[in-house]
Amino acid sequence: MRFPPAFLDEIRDRVPISTVIGQRVAWDRKKTNAPRGDFWACCPFHGEKSPSFHCEDKKGRYHCFGCSVSGDHFKFLTELDGMSFPEAVEKIADMAGVPMPVRDAEEERREKERASLTEVMEMATAFFQERLQGPEGAKARAYLRDRGLTPATQQSFRLGYAPDSRNALKEHLAAKGVPKADIEACGLVRHGDDVPVSYDWFRDRIMFPIPDSRGKIIAFGGRALAADALAKYMNSPDTELFHKGNVLYNFARARQALGKGALAKGALAKGGTVIAVEGYMDVIALAQAGFENAVAPLGTALTENQLELLWRMAGEPVLCFDGDQAGLKAAWRAADMALPAVQAGRSVRFALLPEGKDPDDLVKAEGPDAFRAVLSEARPLADLLWVRETAGGIFDTPERRAELEKTLRELTSRIRDESLRYHYQQEMRERVLSFFGTQRGARQGYPGGRQDGRPGGRFQGKGSAPGGQFARGGNAGGRTAITESLGRSALVKRGSEGMSVREATIIAALVNHPALIDENFAHVEFLDLANTDLKRLHAAILDAMAHDMANDRNAVIATIERAGCGEIWARVVALIKRARQWPALETAGLDDARDAFSQALHLQRSARTLHKELKQAEAALASDPTDENYRHLVEIQAQFRDVQATEALIEGFGVSSGRAGRV
Repeated sequence: MRFPPAFLDEIRDRVPISTVIGQRVAWDRKKTNAPRGDFWACCPFHGEKSPSFHCEDKKGRYHCFGCSVSGDHFKFLTELDGMSFPEAVEKIADMAGVPMPVRDAEEERREKERASLTEVMEMATAFFQERLQGPEGAKARAYLRDRGLTPATQQSFRLGYAPDSRNALKEHLAAKGVPKADIEACGLVRHGDDVPVSYDWFRDRIMFPIPDSRGKIIAFGGRALAADALAKYMNSPDTELFHKGNVLYNFARARQALGKGALAKGALAKGGTVIAVEGYMDVIALAQAGFENAVAPLGTALTENQLELLWRMAGEPVLCFDGDQAGLKAAWRAADMALPAVQAGRSVRFALLPEGKDPDDLVKAEGPDAFRAVLSEARPLADLLWVRETAGGIFDTPERRAELEKTLRELTSRIRDESLRYHYQQEMRERVLSFFGTQRGARQGYPGGRQDGRPGGRFQGKGSAPGGQFARGGNAGGRTAITESLGRSALVKRGSEGMSVREATIIAALVNHPALIDENFAHVEFLDLANTDLKRLHAAILDAMAHDMANDRNAVIATIERAGCGEIWARVVALIKRARQWPALETAGLDDARDAFSQALHLQRSARTLHKELKQAEAALASDPTDENYRHLVEIQAQFRDVQATEALIEGFGVSSGRAGRV
């Protein structure tokens, strides 16, 4: 049975290759980086003691550096398990939860027809390319030159020119023996009962060939050169090959660039992600500037199917919108569309360009670093939703605050994934409590709030509500003592009183052993630190990452010194030595440093989460001193004790209790 290529692509994309291979091998714990989809094991095809067998989920491929075997999901099953190809396909389809296609003579006929049509589209592409380089294409070449596109870039994207003629392409294809029906089926001419004589669909336009996921040309986009053209940009009509809402421009090239890691230096983070922009020219200009991981929808708002394509390439694509009101509204529409489908490992971030700029304008006027800066400020989905619902709003009455809470509850209830929905609801509750707590403080004369009840900043809402105000006129009774003891907790006080050994260990291990930065790039990028000085060191590490200087200890330290943080780094080293956290020092082995870093990071994340939950519990008990809220506070206290006990074992009692180790 011949399987449609689209079916094979779908089941391959749905099942990570590590899931298939992981049933037959044990992944090496030290070399494997599962969050990045990078796996190592001893090769199942030949005997070996050290892991040289490598597979990457992004590429969907495996390769052994010992015996040179390589392949995809199907080849692994056919060569290792001796399955036939149809059996391997059936197994992967079962894992993907996709039914096997039924042998369909009509579908096979259509598949042959599609193959024939792609040949016609290839002929049309070559025709447009030739016309661009001929006398007719002088005006088009001048336009592309004015837009800053080099001849190499034009050739790379196979740009062309459709002559200002009703029949040029139709007659060219007919002369090569292409049937009239095939020309019409490709959407290259306008035809129908109301059109006596068919004529070319594209005329006097710069042509952008649109490839499918395998790089085959399936449609065209055309940019008008005439100022009075009815449509500035125009796409091919939907055909057997092309359905506009299911295709992303530059998908195949961007996926290949991500697979090879061929991204602009520091484009977003180590490992990169896919960037969705608004148009053809944006994609091409970014590629010329070194950002080969950009794609674009085809002249319409992003669709659900296009978002699924983005998630096939990266777990957290960046959606980049023009810096005007229309761009902001497009971002909001995309957020609403993505919200129901987000889940752990599948979300989006949003980057908004400066007012009046698109990516093409920005890289042309200010260079790649300007666009890189925009990407570095991309905000998560939760931030965009919060901003949309609070920006410009006045929440100075209980009714208005209740309305905001209701809106946020309705938004988060759209998330289909139960676990993520819970965390989003918790996040929004925390923001609301913090925001309204700050406003109450402002009205009572405390700093940090606004008298008019408006948000205090662009991404306002993540600050801490005033804590410790639990006994309102004695309503909370003897519960004040509990909150005061929590407030004195070492885990809570460390951020304000000085460096904690835990946070210093994290930073020192990263600087002294830069391999940990690459292994934990996602955690490093979003590291949540309490101490201000350590935040400065963290910013210096991110700067080194952005400039591909984070793979060498001396280069990282040089970046720290350039940032004016040399004295802070010296204090960190001194603290680590006094606390005898030798695994974080330069002289320690990488395995010991890795274990120390993992322990410290786990404790850090637990402590920061408990700190946030404490603030929420304080606010809840302050506003509603019930037994339920009291019990919740006691539970958090117990969790604090567990984390403190673990930290005491690692750091030593004197440091963890706050009696030593402060700098």
